[in-house]
Amino acid sequence: MNGVDLRGARVLVTGAAGFIGLHASRALAATGATVVGVDNYEPYYDVELKRARADVLRRELGVDVVELDLADPAATRALFADARPTHVVHLAAQPGVRYSLENPAAYLRNNVDAFGHVLEGCRHGRIAHLVYASSSSVYGATHTLPFSEDQPTDTPVSLYAATKKADELFAYSYSHLFRLPATGLRFFTVYGPWGRPDMAPMIFSRAILAGTPISVFNDGDMYRDFTYVDDIVEGVVRVLARPPAATGAIGPAPHAIYNIGNHEAVRLTDFIATLETLWGRKVVRESRPLQPGDMRETYASIDRLTALTGFTPRTPLATGLAHFVAWYRDYYGVRA
Repeated sequence: MNGVDLRGARVLVTGAAGFIGLHASRALAATGATVVGVDNYEPYYDVELKRARADVLRRELGVDVVELDLADPAATRALFADARPTHVVHLAAQPGVRYSLENPAAYLRNNVDAFGHVLEGCRHGRIAHLVYASSSSVYGATHTLPFSEDQPTDTPVSLYAATKKADELFAYSYSHLFRLPATGLRFFTVYGPWGRPDMAPMIFSRAILAGTPISVFNDGDMYRDFTYVDDIVEGVVRVLARPPAATGAIGPAPHAIYNIGNHEAVRLTDFIATLETLWGRKVVRESRPLQPGDMRETYASIDRLTALTGFTPRTPLATGLAHFVAWYRDYYGVRA
């Protein structure tokens, strides 16, 4: 992938049956790395979609995605002992801002406890580099745009965001104490084929095809840094190949944080209109107020990531959504 060579690396991908996990596993395999996948197949959304992604990895790469709960410390220790990874891409998490209001325990278990066990596995396994998923949600009540890594992140407005901020702090501590090279990536809004059912392209496409109304929050006056999944995973792979340096036994921790996104905000109404054009149908829009925990506008400054890796998203929204619609037609058998 654009000159990245990870031959000889053995990469554990957590959440491999997830949306980004599938694409990241493919991209890593393309660099020559050996991929080991794990997923707990959490029924937060359609488990059959997760199984289908795992089938893709099995057919294309010969990767069997092990079913395992990372919140189980003994199981996670055994995973690291058996898999013997040299690198870890930790994508497993409980997603969703709104659901964190309904089931906070799932976020503490899957985003905090599980990550702690992964950190322990990395520590004792002497992992060369841990890359883990954080989120743009950590910026919380910060309203300076674009979001940059220098801005404070101590005002999360959802429990989901708070757990992701906690992950960053835990990772830094492990890097400081045990010299574990670790990089957190603050993902902005990712879209593309094999996306989650609770994400905007899937929600809007189902409504467009069914002729049912869609809820448009804040009158559609919301902006997101929509980034095509292939661009995102290219950034992940490039980062994995560049672990932060440790400077001495008690020097700065080998830990880094980067935004990863498209650095251009797209208005929600424009996003919907592009999907309507691709499907050739209109949708009825019902206005709803801004939801608790949601932010009106997010987009990233990616200057630091670009300087480190040369990462630059290249996929226009219309092109990326066209790929998504083509996949949706094939996967769900939509012929009209």
